[in-house]
Amino acid sequence: MTTVYPSIKKISGNNIASPIGFKAAGLHCGIKHKKNDLALLVSDVPANAAGVYTTNAVQAAPLKVTKEALAVDKKMQAIIVNSGNANACTGKQGYVDAQTMQHLTADLLNIEPHLVGVASTGVIGEKLPMDRLKYGIPKLEPVAGLKGSIDFSQSILTTDTVSKNTAYKVDIDGKTVTVAGTAKGSGMIHPNMATMLGFISTDAAIESDHLHSALKSVVDRSFNSITVDGDTSTNDMVLVMANGLAENETLSPSHPDWKVFVQTLLHVCEDLGKMIAKDGEGATKLIEVEVNGAKNDEEARKIAKTVVGSPLVKTAAFGCDANWGRILAAVGYSGMTIDPNEVEILIGTTPVVRGGEPLPFSEDELTEYLKQPEIKLKVNVNQGDGKGLAWGCDLTYDYVQINASYRT
Repeated sequence: MTTVYPSIKKISGNNIASPIGFKAAGLHCGIKHKKNDLALLVSDVPANAAGVYTTNAVQAAPLKVTKEALAVDKKMQAIIVNSGNANACTGKQGYVDAQTMQHLTADLLNIEPHLVGVASTGVIGEKLPMDRLKYGIPKLEPVAGLKGSIDFSQSILTTDTVSKNTAYKVDIDGKTVTVAGTAKGSGMIHPNMATMLGFISTDAAIESDHLHSALKSVVDRSFNSITVDGDTSTNDMVLVMANGLAENETLSPSHPDWKVFVQTLLHVCEDLGKMIAKDGEGATKLIEVEVNGAKNDEEARKIAKTVVGSPLVKTAAFGCDANWGRILAAVGYSGMTIDPNEVEILIGTTPVVRGGEPLPFSEDELTEYLKQPEIKLKVNVNQGDGKGLAWGCDLTYDYVQINASYRT
């Protein structure tokens, strides 16, 4: 499904500060009881930037402040993030508080406020404890290397069980370009952008408008192709900063390595998206759905996301039940172009439906397959050449328990 470019290499010990000229930090300032809750990502120079945001009509104050900042000159040099409090549905005071975070960070770094993006995640409807943020922000000390990146990635988490990091390097114009990313997200995941925060750093030279078009195209095939529970958050976004310090020739769609760069960006976003889906609240396994033969790629992605988002498919996966009828039903209500008599379904590599009719298979073998931490479902609808992928997780008892007591 993914184009392979041999020049793209995954970096071991990946971290958000891997690209040239980036530093990161994280600490505990007291929003949470014990865990880190304040993070900062900084570029040595103002970077061309782009963002993609939640589609929820209720949007938190940090999103508004970040959008306004980017609108000034499409540049960003720092991103300040707090976890434990979403600063959402907090009225005029919430907007003022987000701006205060922005200005405190600008003062710390001696840069213009509009070069600072703001992000928050956590409980909705509670005002930020600004005394703790006013204490914590001046104490942030961004550093290059792994330590600062680990602190950053841990400080942005809410109900996540693990931090999520990835990085790749690629040769462009004889220069090594690095693209790295960190994300958080575990519940309320049903993007177009939804509940997750994603931060991407790169030392590539690329103008903001082209960076935005690249980001939008890969987000549709990565973050927008995951679902945990069908809920879309008020806060979340993906932001990317490109500071140009790799000194490659400026990338654009006419550059011979444009597709390679976009593919590298896709690798980062796809890795992070899959990590989020795998870390769904209470999840025990990652589910990948591959759809082939759809009318077009967009329809294929929609079918795949419908299947992986089906509560009945998710609970069948949790119960290790090879219930192909639930998969076929989800394909049918996806609203896309299908003919039930043409549908083929595989669980792992085992065909279970062909021509819309069941095939004999070993229940015991598929039960064992479905016990794995990562499972794959394949659907061929035989209506065209469209291909698409989506990722999600199973729906468990623990998901209910976590969300029943989220505020306590």
